[in-house]
Amino acid sequence: MGFFSNTTKKIAFWNYSRTSWQWDVLCVLILVFIFLTPKSWFENSEFRHARTVVISGEVFGNQADRGVIEQRAKDLAHRPDGVVTNVRPLRDGTGKVVGYEVDIR
Repeated sequence: MGFFSNTTKKIAFWNYSRTSWQWDVLCVLILVFIFLTPKSWFENSEFRHARTVVISGEVFGNQADRGVIEQRAKDLAHRPDGVVTNVRPLRDGTGKVVGYEVDIR
């Protein structure tokens, strides 16, 4: 049991000298992990298919209905069954609404 625990401690605390074969093996294992790990392991599934669409305010005029904005955003994103999670108005320097940012998941 002493050999196993000593080896584990050396690996965990990186106690090998730079000129040893153990150092080389650990470096190769790290590189293999970096380059061969699938990207899907690091993606957040909640935001995997999220998308933000920007719609010009001129399309809707002064009276903008949230349902119309959501439908237009779904059409632009080519996701008719998408779920709109947020609608944010975009304003210019005077406070006039010039567009909308719509988050679709």
